[in-house]
Amino acid sequence: MWTIAQVPEESTRPLNPGLAVVPRPGQHRRPMPPQKTQGVKSKGKRVVLAVLTVVVLIGILVTAAYFIKKLIDSKYFFCNRSFKFIPLDKACDGNNDCAGGEDEITCLSSFKANTTFPVRLMSGRQVLQVYSRGQGWRSVCSDNWTEKHTLTACKQLGYTYEPRNTIVPVDTLISSLKNGPFTAVRPETANTPIHQATIDRSVCRSGSVVSLSCSDCGQVRQDRIVGGKDAFIEDWPWQVSLQQGGQHTCGGSLVTPRWVVTAAHCFTSSKKELSRWRVVSGKTHMGTLGGSYVDRIILNGDYDPARNDYDIAMMRLSSPITVGESRKPVCLPPKAFDLPAKASVFVTGWGYLEENGKVSPSLQEASISLIDRAKCSSPTVYGNSITPRMICAGLLEGGVDACQGDSGGPLVYFTSSKWHLVGVVSWGVGCARERRPGVYCNVEQMLNWIYTVVEKNP
Repeated sequence: MWTIAQVPEESTRPLNPGLAVVPRPGQHRRPMPPQKTQGVKSKGKRVVLAVLTVVVLIGILVTAAYFIKKLIDSKYFFCNRSFKFIPLDKACDGNNDCAGGEDEITCLSSFKANTTFPVRLMSGRQVLQVYSRGQGWRSVCSDNWTEKHTLTACKQLGYTYEPRNTIVPVDTLISSLKNGPFTAVRPETANTPIHQATIDRSVCRSGSVVSLSCSDCGQVRQDRIVGGKDAFIEDWPWQVSLQQGGQHTCGGSLVTPRWVVTAAHCFTSSKKELSRWRVVSGKTHMGTLGGSYVDRIILNGDYDPARNDYDIAMMRLSSPITVGESRKPVCLPPKAFDLPAKASVFVTGWGYLEENGKVSPSLQEASISLIDRAKCSSPTVYGNSITPRMICAGLLEGGVDACQGDSGGPLVYFTSSKWHLVGVVSWGVGCARERRPGVYCNVEQMLNWIYTVVEKNP
């Protein structure tokens, strides 16, 4: 049980007895620092509170100014010289509404390729061919060919990175190429454009032709789109988001570090002024930060909005992107690519996950199949709406398809260890409906236009 202990009488002995200390002059203890008074503490708190209040107010004002600017930019174009605003739909309308016509300077343009681009790669073997008005297309023999010729030819074709050539025996070519016509480079012409450096040959003396691989395009680390699944940008590093006023509008595909292929129909009504656009690359999840500025938007001059024909455009970035694991161009297909019937292809994008739905915050991918042209243009599908500049892909039973917001994005096919851009998301009736597959601009039919645009806008 608890007991009360008896407390001893108070002792005068110290707890730790020791020698007595005799004070000596000059060995005083250091004085204690003065204690802060309560008044000083309160004053310090008021100063901190005032600073925090100012910082918060500045943050609110900056945020408000940002959103006000966004709102104004979405409705008006600012004329710097005359210091006035004009409605956005008056910019790029063909009339000079600003002093000096500055509202008509930074606008998209259109271009028709009236000449034939003189260099191309042919078939899945990537056989180099050159063109002249009198002789037409001729395969280039390996006679006198050098590494410098390889570099010159690849530069003409656009994106060049560690270019290399291989030699293909003529007797192994497809039948349409075995018998020529042929041409060969002349000696000491390594720095001359390839189509100007050749002389015609009836046969290749070396018995072989040149095949080119110009870059690391289409190479990725891997061996929602309606009905699709989550994807990673590292698997589709050419996929970009085209944004106007910070809003995702369309998809696109990097085909060089500076050029993006997309759809012409993405640039309707008030979407023609260049400064409104940004190209966001290298991101799996939708974001608006880090976008590239644009200094050219060029529509195909034959684009027909009523029929969606020639639905292709190109955007030039103000400066090239840095190529890496999450940013890399896709390969353009060679001529006569000859995609297999019902080939398995992939479409990617941030578009609607369902018809009349919402944009996906995360990149989506979907595996679909090419649909035979005869079947797609049959009366029970799209009839005569399908032109030679279009290809169809999807599932006739529905369920998987591109949708709004995917426009301009890539349709790609994998072969020879590389991904090739075979289509650009163009149009369709609804999304993922039965017997209403997606329709894509046929990139192979647009190669001459693409190469010419890049050449004329270095």
